[in-house]
Amino acid sequence: MEANSSRELEARNYLEKHRIMELLTYLASALLFFRPEKPREYLISILERLRIAKVSGVAFPFFMDDSNIAAMFQMLDSSNKGSISFIQYKEALKTLGLCTADEVLKDDGHGITCEKFMREVNKRTQEIWSAF
Repeated sequence: MEANSSRELEARNYLEKHRIMELLTYLASALLFFRPEKPREYLISILERLRIAKVSGVAFPFFMDDSNIAAMFQMLDSSNKGSISFIQYKEALKTLGLCTADEVLKDDGHGITCEKFMREVNKRTQEIWSAF
């Protein structure tokens, strides 16, 4: 029994260290977003672009640009207040795979504007890609 739990812990640590779960979440999200005709080739192309970006310093292959992020914000801001609640913000980050369920985010009591939402999504996406 000890050996199994030790192996499980070792496996979990490996996955966390190399951020494999975040990578798999991103790849699955990209597949569902674009729904390419040839999914295997598409995944290979994303991984190849990631490798090139890491080596050359070019931009990482994001599947959402600012217009997509703004559109998501507008869907969350159904009353057109210009801001969303902190709870909506955290749930959106979790849905995008940019925040874990147990991550503690600081709520300053103010609504989240579109600019702040876009900035945070882009920042977190960049952090994830740079870790690979």
